[in-house]
Amino acid sequence: MNLSSSFLAFFLALTISAIVIHAESTQLTQPPPPFACDSSNPSTKLYQFCDTSLPIRQRVDDLVTRLTLDEKITQLVNSAAAIPRLGVSAFEWWSEGLHGISRHGKGVRFNGTVRSATMFPQVILTAASFDSLLWYRIAQAIGREARAIYNVGQAKGLTFWAPNINIFRDPRWGRGQETPGEDPLVSGKYAVSFVRGIQGDSFQGGFLKDGHLQISACCKHFTAYDLDNWTTVNRYSFDAHVTQQDLADSYQPPFQSCVEQGQASGIMCAYNRVNGVPNCADYNLLTKTARGLWGFQGYIASDCDGVATIYDPQRYAALPEDAVADVLKAGMDVNCGSHLKKYTKSAIQQNKINESDVDTALRNLFSVQMRLGFYNGDPRKQYFGNIGPDQVCSNENLQLALEAARSGIVLLKNSANFLPLPKTKTLSLALIGPSANSTDIFLANYEGPPCKNITLLQAFQGYVRSTAYYQGCDYVNCTNVMISETMKIASNSDYVVLVMGLDQSQEREKYDRVNLVLPGKQQYLITNVAKVSKKPVVLVVLSGGPVDISFARDDPNIASILWAGYPGEAGGTALAEIIFGDHNPGGKLPVTWYTKDFVRVPMTDMRMRPDQSTGYPGRTYRFYNGPKVYEFGYGLSYSNYTYKFTSVSPKTISLTQLSDTPTVENCNTVPYVPVSKISNDICDHAKFRTIVKVQNNGQMQGKHPVLLFLKPWELKNGDPIKQLIGFQSVDLHTGEEAQVEFVLNPCEHLSKATSVGLMIIEEASYNLIVGDQEYPFKVVI
Repeated sequence: MNLSSSFLAFFLALTISAIVIHAESTQLTQPPPPFACDSSNPSTKLYQFCDTSLPIRQRVDDLVTRLTLDEKITQLVNSAAAIPRLGVSAFEWWSEGLHGISRHGKGVRFNGTVRSATMFPQVILTAASFDSLLWYRIAQAIGREARAIYNVGQAKGLTFWAPNINIFRDPRWGRGQETPGEDPLVSGKYAVSFVRGIQGDSFQGGFLKDGHLQISACCKHFTAYDLDNWTTVNRYSFDAHVTQQDLADSYQPPFQSCVEQGQASGIMCAYNRVNGVPNCADYNLLTKTARGLWGFQGYIASDCDGVATIYDPQRYAALPEDAVADVLKAGMDVNCGSHLKKYTKSAIQQNKINESDVDTALRNLFSVQMRLGFYNGDPRKQYFGNIGPDQVCSNENLQLALEAARSGIVLLKNSANFLPLPKTKTLSLALIGPSANSTDIFLANYEGPPCKNITLLQAFQGYVRSTAYYQGCDYVNCTNVMISETMKIASNSDYVVLVMGLDQSQEREKYDRVNLVLPGKQQYLITNVAKVSKKPVVLVVLSGGPVDISFARDDPNIASILWAGYPGEAGGTALAEIIFGDHNPGGKLPVTWYTKDFVRVPMTDMRMRPDQSTGYPGRTYRFYNGPKVYEFGYGLSYSNYTYKFTSVSPKTISLTQLSDTPTVENCNTVPYVPVSKISNDICDHAKFRTIVKVQNNGQMQGKHPVLLFLKPWELKNGDPIKQLIGFQSVDLHTGEEAQVEFVLNPCEHLSKATSVGLMIIEEASYNLIVGDQEYPFKVVI
C-alpha cells in the first residue's frame, strides 16, 4: 500500500469514527420526543385527559373517546405506536427485570450513558435467604435503576414483566430458577416484597395512595405454568389438568398475594391451558377471580405470542378472529406479539367483538401509563425525575448484590467443621471445574450486562499463596474429562475446591431437564479428584433446580458442599468469603432435592397430593413423603442455633370465635367454618402470637432464617404433611439470643382447601414446629 492509499484509508477510518461518535452523541443529547400534555405540546393541553386534577378514570375515558378504531388497535400490542395528533408517544410494554435490568425484551437499551446494571442473584438463590426485607430492598434497587435508565432516554417504557411467582412444582422445570421455590407462602411473600419495592411502595405497603408508580410490576405466569419443553410436550400446547383443591392452596395463593397485598399493576397470563381453557382466554380466571374476587386494578398481558397460540397450535379458537374475541372478552388487555394488531379489526367487522371490548382493554392500559406519569407531560420531569444514572451500579447496589449472594448460599455438608478453610498465604489451592473461572454462569437467564465481574478464581487469589486453576471438562456438559491432568493438579495442592453443576445449556426457558443428576462425567471427575487430594475436597454446586448429589453427600472424601444457585455478579466474592470464613452461611433450601428416581413421575402430572392407589408420590415438601437428598428448609451454618417456644397466645382458637354457627355436614365431618364467611375484622381480631427464643451457640456471628411450620396430628382429605406458616431472618452475635415473634392470622395460616377448592378452618390439633422444637396447638368448637 503506497503513502496516498494509507492516508486515504486513515482518513476514511477517522471519518467513519467521527460519524459513529456523532450519531451516538446525537442519540444521547437529542431532545426527548413530544409527550401528550407537555408544555412543549400546547395543542393537547386543553384536552380533559391532560387535566391532572381529574380522576384517572375520567381522564382515561376522555382519551379513549378521541381515538379512531385504527389508533385504538395500535395500542393493544406490546410495541404500542405513537399517535402524533394527540401527542401520544410510542410505548414499549415489554421490559424485563427479574433479578436486575435485563438486556432481554424490547424496552431497554444499554447503548448510551448507562452501559450496565446491577445483576443480583437469580431468584431461587435470593429466596434461600428467607428474608422478605432483603427481597424488598433488591426490588427497590432494580426499580430505581430502571427509572434512571428511562430518565436518560434508554428505555421506551416503564412496565417490567417480573416477578415470576409460579410454584416450582417439578425439579426438572428449566425456569424453576426464576421462581422463589416450591412453597406458596414464600412465593406470595416474595411477590409482595418485590412488587412493593419495584413500584416504589413502602415495605409495609399502602404508601402509594396517590397512585404514582416508580415502575409497574407484572406477576407472571397466571396460572399453573411450570412446564416449558419436556420430551414431546411444550408449553404452547400443554393442557394442565389441575384439581380445584390444588388450585386453591398451591397454584393461586402467590397471585392472590401479589394482587391483594402487593397491589401489582400488571399480571401476565400463561401460555398453557388449565382444564381445557387457555389462561389468556379464561374469563373466570382473569375477570371473575383476579378483577372480581381479588380486586385487581391494572393491565393483563399475554405471554409473547400467547394469543396466536390459542389459534395455533392449541386450536382452541377456530379462526384468528375467534382468538381475539376469546382474550378480549376474558379480560386480557395487551398482546405481546402482533395477533391483536392483525386481527382485531376483522374480528369487529365479523361481529365477534364490539369496539367497546377494545375500549375496556385500553382503559386498563392507559390507567397504568397515567400512574407512571405519562399524559402529565414528560415523565422524566415528574415524581421520579430526580433518579439519575449515578443510581445505577452504585456502591450501595453492588454491596446489596453481595449481601444477597452471601445470604442465599446454602451449606449442605460440613464434615468435622472442615469449612471455613484457613486464611494463610502459605497454602496452595486447586480450583477445578468448567465454571470455576467464568462469570457468565453466575448471571443465569434474563440477565443484563453486569457492573463488575469477579470470577471465583480472582476472589480466591486474595486468600492463599497460589491458586491453580483447571477446567477438568471443556464445558458443563462434561462429555470429555481431562482426568490425568486434573488429578495431578489436585494431588499437588493443599486444598481442592470443585465448582460443578448446571448452567443455561442444561436448564432454561424452553428447555426442561430429563434427569436429576450432574451432566456427563461430572460425578466421575468429582469422585476421582476427591480420592487423590491431600485432604477432603470442597464441592460447590451451581444450579437453579435440585440435583441428586447423594454420592457426594455420602462420600467421606468430600468434606463440604455448598449450593450457590446462580449467585449474580458478586457471587465469586460471596463464595470466597464463605469458604474462607469471612461470612457465616445461613441460607436454606427453598425447594426439595429429590433423588434421581423421581424422574419416573411424569412431568405432566400436575397433582400436588399423593395417590396411594397408583403409587403417585405427590410433590413438594407439603405432600411428598418419598426419599430425598435434602429437605425443603435444610441448610447448615458455621454456628449452632437452638430454639425454644416461650409463648403461644392464645393456645387455642375457637371456631365460635370466628362464626356463631360452625358447619357440620354430617356426623362423620368435623365442624368447620368457610373462610369466605369470616370478615376481615374478625380474622384480624382472632390473630394469635407465637414467640420463639433463638440463640447462637457458635463461634461466629451469623444471619439465620427461622422457619415456623404447622403440622397436623392427623392427616385427612389431602392435608399437607406440614405447612410453612411464617419465617423471619435474625442476625446474632456469638452467644446472643433474640425473641422472634410471629403474628399469625387463622384465616390465612390455619385454613385448608377442600376437594372442591373451598378454603375452610376446621376443628383440629396441630404442632407448631421450629427446628427440633414442637408446641401443641388446637382449633376447637
